[in-house]
Amino acid sequence: MIQTNDDEIRAQLTKQRYNRKLNNDNEFRQRKLLEKDAISQEEYDNALNRLNTTDADIQLLETQLSKTRIRAPFDGVIGLRFVSEGAYISPNTVIATLYNISPAKIDFAIPGRYSAQVCPGKKIRFTIESDMKVYEGEVYAIEPRIDPDTRTLKIRALADNKKGNLIPGQFVKVELILDSNDNAILVPTEAVIPEQVGKKVFILEKGKAQEAKVETGIRTANMLEILSGLKQGDTLLTTGILQLHAGMDVQISKLN
Repeated sequence: MIQTNDDEIRAQLTKQRYNRKLNNDNEFRQRKLLEKDAISQEEYDNALNRLNTTDADIQLLETQLSKTRIRAPFDGVIGLRFVSEGAYISPNTVIATLYNISPAKIDFAIPGRYSAQVCPGKKIRFTIESDMKVYEGEVYAIEPRIDPDTRTLKIRALADNKKGNLIPGQFVKVELILDSNDNAILVPTEAVIPEQVGKKVFILEKGKAQEAKVETGIRTANMLEILSGLKQGDTLLTTGILQLHAGMDVQISKLN
């Protein structure tokens, strides 16, 4: 909490509280006299007005006093301090920066063509600079329009950050999970050979290399999804494939 000098306001508040006691007693006496028709209505109204005015002044001073204390609007971590004790500050003075780092907010964008596949609740995985640990988060807000310049859709996700490993301003590499397939076949990207029409891989059958036409799906950093052309149990050749041709004898030196 930041506290500015409030001596003058407190002195004025003390004075008005004494005035309120005096005006309250005076209003009580004037009301009793009015009930006995000993004074006019105007005299009582003046006494009541002085009391009400004092109450209003007290409320104003209490509001001004509360503004001498600057409190953080939410829990978080305070950064560097830009003022020292005794410094003069104004409404435009930057005192410090407060960061709410848990949960962390991750802003990123995806190509607009995937807009129909993303919704709040979708999971993300991401890594940060100089750290290969994979963190997880969840989408909670989506921009309602696609950026006309970049043709991308802005998304915001939340991730737990109780340990404080995620720092505001960091670059992150995000992987948005649009769908999951527990039975997907993934192969190393270098094992897939593009052709003029389609793609192919080499598999091992009875000691010989054989071509298999494949249809691919989603690509990750180093893996490629095979939609058709391979089945569970096939032996895929991943090295030396540029020298292979159908029917060539193959001897396996390493089996994963």
